[in-house]
Amino acid sequence: MKRMLLVLGVLMASFVSASPVHAAAGGISCHEINATASGQDSGNNSTGAQVLGGGLLHGTLVATFSPTGGGLFTGTETFRTRQGTLTVGVTASFNFTTGDFAASGPVTGATGKLAGATGSLSFAGNENLQSGSFSERITGSICVDLSP
Repeated sequence: MKRMLLVLGVLMASFVSASPVHAAAGGISCHEINATASGQDSGNNSTGAQVLGGGLLHGTLVATFSPTGGGLFTGTETFRTRQGTLTVGVTASFNFTTGDFAASGPVTGATGKLAGATGSLSFAGNENLQSGSFSERITGSICVDLSP
Protein backbone atom coordinates (compact mmCIF):
# COMPACT_ATOMS: atom_id res chain seq x y z
CA MET A 1 0.00 0.00 0.00
CA LYS A 2 2.79 2.43 0.91
CA ARG A 3 4.55 1.59 -2.36
CA MET A 4 1.38 2.29 -4.37
CA LEU A 5 0.93 5.65 -2.63
CA LEU A 6 4.56 6.55 -3.37
CA VAL A 7 4.18 5.66 -7.07
CA LEU A 8 0.90 7.60 -7.25
CA GLY A 9 2.55 10.60 -5.59
CA VAL A 10 5.46 10.55 -8.05
CA LEU A 11 3.09 10.29 -11.03
CA MET A 12 0.98 13.19 -9.76
CA ALA A 13 4.08 15.33 -9.16
CA SER A 14 5.27 14.60 -12.71
CA PHE A 15 1.92 15.62 -14.14
CA VAL A 16 1.76 18.83 -12.11
CA SER A 17 5.32 19.91 -13.01
CA ALA A 18 4.65 19.44 -16.73
CA SER A 19 1.38 21.42 -16.62
CA PRO A 20 0.86 25.15 -16.88
CA VAL A 21 0.75 26.88 -13.49
CA HIS A 22 -2.77 28.16 -14.08
CA ALA A 23 -5.05 29.45 -16.76
CA ALA A 24 -5.50 33.21 -16.87
CA ALA A 25 -7.95 35.31 -18.88
CA GLY A 26 -8.72 34.25 -22.46
CA GLY A 27 -6.22 31.82 -23.94
CA ILE A 28 -3.43 32.94 -21.63
CA SER A 29 -1.71 30.23 -19.60
CA CYS A 30 1.06 30.63 -17.05
CA HIS A 31 4.08 28.32 -17.10
CA GLU A 32 6.61 27.61 -14.37
CA ILE A 33 10.18 27.92 -15.66
CA ASN A 34 12.86 25.70 -14.14
CA ALA A 35 15.75 25.55 -16.60
CA THR A 36 19.51 25.34 -16.68
CA ALA A 37 21.93 27.16 -18.93
CA SER A 38 25.62 26.76 -19.75
CA GLY A 39 27.57 29.45 -21.49
CA GLN A 40 30.54 31.74 -21.88
CA ASP A 41 31.33 35.24 -20.64
CA SER A 42 32.67 37.14 -23.66
CA GLY A 43 34.56 39.62 -21.47
CA ASN A 44 32.77 42.76 -22.65
CA ASN A 45 29.81 42.73 -20.24
CA SER A 46 27.96 40.20 -22.40
CA THR A 47 27.37 36.46 -22.31
CA GLY A 48 25.91 33.71 -24.47
CA ALA A 49 24.40 30.41 -23.32
CA GLN A 50 22.41 27.31 -24.29
CA VAL A 51 19.20 26.90 -22.29
CA LEU A 52 18.08 23.34 -21.55
CA GLY A 53 14.87 22.09 -19.98
CA GLY A 54 13.30 25.51 -20.31
CA GLY A 55 10.05 24.46 -21.98
CA LEU A 56 8.94 27.72 -23.61
CA LEU A 57 12.46 29.12 -23.22
CA HIS A 58 14.49 26.16 -24.54
CA GLY A 59 17.04 27.66 -26.96
CA THR A 60 19.76 30.27 -26.62
CA LEU A 61 20.25 33.16 -24.22
CA VAL A 62 22.23 36.36 -24.85
CA ALA A 63 22.79 38.85 -22.04
CA THR A 64 24.30 42.33 -21.91
CA PHE A 65 25.09 44.23 -18.71
CA SER A 66 26.09 47.71 -17.58
CA PRO A 67 28.03 47.99 -14.32
CA THR A 68 26.52 50.28 -11.70
CA GLY A 69 29.34 49.83 -9.14
CA GLY A 70 30.31 47.45 -6.35
CA GLY A 71 29.62 44.28 -8.31
CA LEU A 72 26.10 45.42 -9.24
CA PHE A 73 24.77 45.56 -12.80
CA THR A 74 21.64 46.27 -14.83
CA GLY A 75 20.97 44.64 -18.16
CA THR A 76 18.87 42.49 -20.43
CA GLU A 77 18.66 38.74 -20.93
CA THR A 78 17.15 37.73 -24.29
CA PHE A 79 15.97 34.19 -25.00
CA ARG A 80 15.80 33.04 -28.62
CA THR A 81 13.49 30.05 -29.12
CA ARG A 82 11.43 28.37 -31.84
CA GLN A 83 8.42 30.36 -30.55
CA GLY A 84 10.14 33.77 -30.76
CA THR A 85 12.19 35.94 -28.42
CA LEU A 86 11.63 36.94 -24.81
CA THR A 87 13.56 39.73 -23.08
CA VAL A 88 13.93 40.19 -19.33
CA GLY A 89 15.22 43.43 -17.80
CA VAL A 90 17.42 42.50 -14.84
CA THR A 91 19.28 43.86 -11.88
CA ALA A 92 22.25 41.66 -11.08
CA SER A 93 25.11 41.09 -8.69
CA PHE A 94 28.46 39.42 -9.35
CA ASN A 95 31.02 38.30 -6.77
CA PHE A 96 34.45 38.91 -8.32
CA THR A 97 36.10 36.62 -5.75
CA THR A 98 33.90 33.50 -6.06
CA GLY A 99 32.23 33.92 -9.46
CA ASP A 100 28.76 33.58 -7.93
CA PHE A 101 26.08 35.69 -9.59
CA ALA A 102 22.35 36.37 -9.34
CA ALA A 103 19.91 38.40 -11.42
CA SER A 104 16.17 38.88 -11.57
CA GLY A 105 13.56 41.01 -13.29
CA PRO A 106 10.35 41.26 -15.27
CA VAL A 107 9.63 40.38 -18.89
CA THR A 108 10.08 43.60 -20.88
CA GLY A 109 9.38 42.38 -24.41
CA ALA A 110 8.63 39.39 -26.60
CA THR A 111 8.09 38.49 -30.26
CA GLY A 112 6.50 35.69 -32.28
CA LYS A 113 4.25 33.29 -30.36
CA LEU A 114 5.66 34.77 -27.13
CA ALA A 115 4.39 38.30 -27.98
CA GLY A 116 2.46 39.79 -25.07
CA ALA A 117 4.14 37.54 -22.49
CA THR A 118 4.31 38.72 -18.89
CA GLY A 119 6.07 37.39 -15.81
CA SER A 120 9.45 37.47 -14.15
CA LEU A 121 12.55 35.31 -13.99
CA SER A 122 15.48 34.78 -11.64
CA PHE A 123 18.96 33.63 -12.62
CA ALA A 124 21.57 32.19 -10.22
CA GLY A 125 24.87 30.54 -11.00
CA ASN A 126 28.62 30.50 -10.93
CA GLU A 127 31.29 31.55 -13.43
CA ASN A 128 34.73 29.99 -13.64
CA LEU A 129 36.89 33.09 -13.21
CA GLN A 130 39.77 31.59 -15.23
CA SER A 131 37.88 30.39 -18.32
CA GLY A 132 34.75 32.56 -18.25
CA SER A 133 32.48 29.52 -18.63
CA PHE A 134 29.40 29.49 -16.42
CA SER A 135 26.33 27.51 -15.49
CA GLU A 136 23.11 28.85 -14.07
CA ARG A 137 19.59 27.93 -12.98
CA ILE A 138 16.67 29.94 -14.36
CA THR A 139 13.38 29.97 -12.45
CA GLY A 140 10.15 31.94 -12.51
CA SER A 141 6.81 32.13 -14.26
CA ILE A 142 5.81 33.27 -17.76
CA CYS A 143 2.18 33.92 -18.81
CA VAL A 144 1.38 34.00 -22.51
CA ASP A 145 -1.38 33.19 -25.02
CA LEU A 146 -0.01 30.35 -27.17
CA SER A 147 -3.28 29.70 -29.01
CA PRO A 148 -3.10 29.85 -32.83
